Amino acid sequence: MRSVLFGANAPMSTLAGPAGYSLPLSPSGAAAMITPPPWHFAGDVIMVDYRVDPDVARRFLPPELDLGDDPGAAAAVFADWQWCSDSGAELAEPARCQFTEFLILLACEYRGRPLARCPYAWVDSAVPMVRGWVQGMPKQFGEIHQTRPRTVGRAGPRPGGPGRYDGTLSVHGKRVAEATVRPDRRAGEPPALHAVPLVHTRFFPGWVESEEPVRQLVTSRVTDVEFGEIRTGPAELSLFDTVDADFPGLVPKETGAGYVFSYAETLCGGQEL
Repeated sequence: MRSVLFGANAPMSTLAGPAGYSLPLSPSGAAAMITPPPWHFAGDVIMVDYRVDPDVARRFLPPELDLGDDPGAAAAVFADWQWCSDSGAELAEPARCQFTEFLILLACEYRGRPLARCPYAWVDSAVPMVRGWVQGMPKQFGEIHQTRPRTVGRAGPRPGGPGRYDGTLSVHGKRVAEATVRPDRRAGEPPALHAVPLVHTRFFPGWVESEEPVRQLVTSRVTDVEFGEIRTGPAELSLFDTVDADFPGLVPKETGAGYVFSYAETLCGGQEL
């Protein structure tokens, strides 16, 4: 597959030289850090609904979006993922196909369409970070850990049963987020902000003199969505003033329910709004 990075106006078939879906480019394209979509994901999620000041949430949204019917609705999401491309080759390299992630989500709408906006995201591996930038997700490096259920023994809650699930995020050695969920019943439906499309801003600053930044408001095209059993119960969530001057505005004003579930999807590409 020939890269379009040598000139946005040149037809792909006329481009010569090193190729690849992403940098680094090489003669065959095999050196690219990111493979082309579709990308298949499956993982375990710990999620906490909470509320922020609506005026603060509005300031995190681009002008095309509004707060919708539930201003100030937010969620904190910990996820332990495994992914692969269509070939499944990545599964032979666990260090490449596994990563952890933490997201903040804000409820919003685009012309009446419910969406979720991600103002902050952290991952623990370079591949999902760069892949996030391709999508417009603001991913940074962090250390994310979460409780893993176990089908045997006492060193972890049993899937589908009671127990305690914890998630933590640290960045540059400082604690940024921590959550606890104690699921005690089955949820009737998925949490609201995990059941709507994410909306991102693909942003690339200008580099060549007089070049304008790339700025696109996009959603992702997702298929093959699967939820495992969704368990819900009381939750605790803390966000700490250790990131930047804007992050403290997203600390919880009120904490709602917590959720624990397995989730899978196939990410096929993006769509401009």
